[in-house]
Amino acid sequence: MKVLLGMEESQEICKAFRALGHEAFSCDIQKCSGGHPEWHIQRDIRYVLKERWDMGIFHPVCTDLCVSGARWFKEKIADGRQRAAVDFFMLFVNWNCEKKAIENPIGIMSTIYRKPDQIIQPWQFGHGETKATCLWLFGLPLLKPAEVVSGRNARIHKMPPSPERTKLRSKTYPGIARAMAEQWGLKKV
Repeated sequence: MKVLLGMEESQEICKAFRALGHEAFSCDIQKCSGGHPEWHIQRDIRYVLKERWDMGIFHPVCTDLCVSGARWFKEKIADGRQRAAVDFFMLFVNWNCEKKAIENPIGIMSTIYRKPDQIIQPWQFGHGETKATCLWLFGLPLLKPAEVVSGRNARIHKMPPSPERTKLRSKTYPGIARAMAEQWGLKKV
């Protein structure tokens, strides 16, 4: 399959799909940090969506959508940031592709658009962390927990402010990336 991983500079999901033989590409306006620039499209995703893809997994920026930033919603609504973020999210909802997933933390899209199909946690996929992640799925099954582990650390939530905080908080856990590739990347027999 030809798989597009939107707003995925870490290349975690890209590498998992590549390991299974798929033609996967990460796409972000930032340089990739996953070590494979040959699999990275550093460009505005709106241009890349015009190409033909068999599947897309998208991580729209959540800063202006997630409940952790609710205390700034009034300001974000007034200056248009929240509307722009909603429109960007909806770009992927409306993109013409049979198989796609949109990932975001718990936020306003559950009421503005619709509730997510699934909410997953890193501890369901081999990482003793809590970080509720919503998935809106189109033509894809729910992710089955692949390796439930004990430990419910809120390390990501408690991360102190730093210049790299946003990037570090948005990284996909390797166990979740593997589950996506293994469960969604299966070829029909």
